[in-house]
Amino acid sequence: HIPPLSISGLCVLVLLKTAVFQNTKDSQCRRRGCPQNAICINKTHCACEDGFVTTSGEKYFSDFLEICDDVNECVPPIKIFCGMNADCVNTYGSYHCTCIPGYALPSGEKNFPNASMNNCQVFISCYQLKNLSYKLQSFIAINTNWTAENKRRIAIEVTELLQNLEQTAWQDALRSPVKKWMLLNNSRVGEFICAVAFLSYSSLQTIINASFFIERPEKSNGIYMLSQVVSIAVGSHQNQPSSLSVLLTFQHIQVGMNHRSLCVYWEAQGEEGGAWSTKNCNLIESNKTHTRCNCTHLSSFAVLMDLQQQDEDYVLTVITYVGLSLSLLCLFLAILTFLLCHTIQNTSTSLHLQLSLCLFLANLLFLIGIKQTKIKVLCSIIAGLLHYFYLASFTWLLLEGLHLFLTARNLMVANYSRVNHSLRKVMYPLGYGIPAVIVAISAASRANLYGTSSQCWLQTQEGFLWAFLGPVCIIFSINFVFILLIIWILQNKAKDPSFPRTLTQLCILGCTWCLGILQIGPAARIMRYLFTIINSLQGVFIFLVYCLLNHQVQEQYKKWFKTLRPTKSESFMLSSKVVSEPGRKHQKIKSFLWAGKICS
Repeated sequence: HIPPLSISGLCVLVLLKTAVFQNTKDSQCRRRGCPQNAICINKTHCACEDGFVTTSGEKYFSDFLEICDDVNECVPPIKIFCGMNADCVNTYGSYHCTCIPGYALPSGEKNFPNASMNNCQVFISCYQLKNLSYKLQSFIAINTNWTAENKRRIAIEVTELLQNLEQTAWQDALRSPVKKWMLLNNSRVGEFICAVAFLSYSSLQTIINASFFIERPEKSNGIYMLSQVVSIAVGSHQNQPSSLSVLLTFQHIQVGMNHRSLCVYWEAQGEEGGAWSTKNCNLIESNKTHTRCNCTHLSSFAVLMDLQQQDEDYVLTVITYVGLSLSLLCLFLAILTFLLCHTIQNTSTSLHLQLSLCLFLANLLFLIGIKQTKIKVLCSIIAGLLHYFYLASFTWLLLEGLHLFLTARNLMVANYSRVNHSLRKVMYPLGYGIPAVIVAISAASRANLYGTSSQCWLQTQEGFLWAFLGPVCIIFSINFVFILLIIWILQNKAKDPSFPRTLTQLCILGCTWCLGILQIGPAARIMRYLFTIINSLQGVFIFLVYCLLNHQVQEQYKKWFKTLRPTKSESFMLSSKVVSEPGRKHQKIKSFLWAGKICS
């Protein structure tokens, strides 16, 4: 039996002996030590530090004469991968990654630890940029003859220079950001380093001038540079977007000239170098001193002035206004004829009347409102009304085609045909309802795209113009099918006296807008003039075909003229009565004017 006090003393003795034993081993490890670049493990063995390995290949060792050598992580079998455009660099006991020559980190740091931190991007030194600029200037100085090959070499040099300058300016801006906070599109605030680099070139427009405009190379004599060349680069360390909507305002280097402005950007074209292009660059507004452009990508930009196009637009404008004025007069006469001449009242006349009304309102609104751009709301309303009335005109044109097709098949008999009755019931909801639905949907989804800075019409952004072109193309296609079917049906009815008149109506339905669709290629200018002339005279064609060439209307016109211009005997009798009875002068004239019938 051991007393409790003795047990406590025994525990204390054991603990003291254990402490003495551990202290002896610690002192032994410190006394003997581990070789260089090694650490003591469990106080009995040594192991090489990270980045080192023993010559024997053992991980743990007790031989204090062992040597720990540096591990080269940049060669096989390890060979650390640092990512694209970067190399691994071995250091004593470690390694790091660095960008290869010509590339650098946007942050300005020289090294990074691994591939996940790789953001090596093109870096051009000031010396290299000066060298590129010197090469370009030297080439231009010794090549005064601008052949196609010389222009191609200049385009290549300029493209390389612009790309390198944009990249360098953007990287320099990233190294010294002014603000580190930005508001994202989703309205969340985050801490990012983002830079916007803007460069303006004082005389580059004299080198890459309007002769590099690829869309009209054969007429470059009428196109001139109107602004300096500018470049824009935007992005953060992680991302430099290739597409971004930018709004640019250019100051003209030539002030006071009447011209048409073209917003262009420098498009890289591989082996051809580059050229000016208007792709995805839209004109917002322009005056005598400034031009405002909207482009949906980042690049180098400028403004061209097109003097030839301005002259051409002036001629087309005169043709349009003169033609539309004449059309309004003819449409007004046609509308009066369709309303007052009761002998021709039928489904066909109703279709002609509605088509004439829609065209009359559309042309009238075009003449007085197309340039009312000062008040944005008013301009948008005018654009919406023009959209509606022109779509309504095309819809009634479609109904005209349907009616002609049914007539050619002899499905209508006077005004009592069941098909005729059904068409009269649905033609008004279709003629005015379909365009109303299209315009309502367009206005509800993209109301801000009604009206531009130059005219009150639909904008081309986001494909909004297809809200008009889409239905027009569909109607044109359907009417084209009707034309083919009608011609096929009427082949066996060539002796029909209405055959020439029907073909004339078909030309109104289709041929006019064929010219509008064919405004492409070398013949675009000719087609543009033909389309403008014929389209602005559609009212004249309607009055000519539906009124003057209609036998019933001709007879009615003769009756009207006879009523308005009395014969010689009637004039003599009227004059005699007026002279013999002066007190009843006004009464006689009034009775004569109300005697004739307007329509039989």
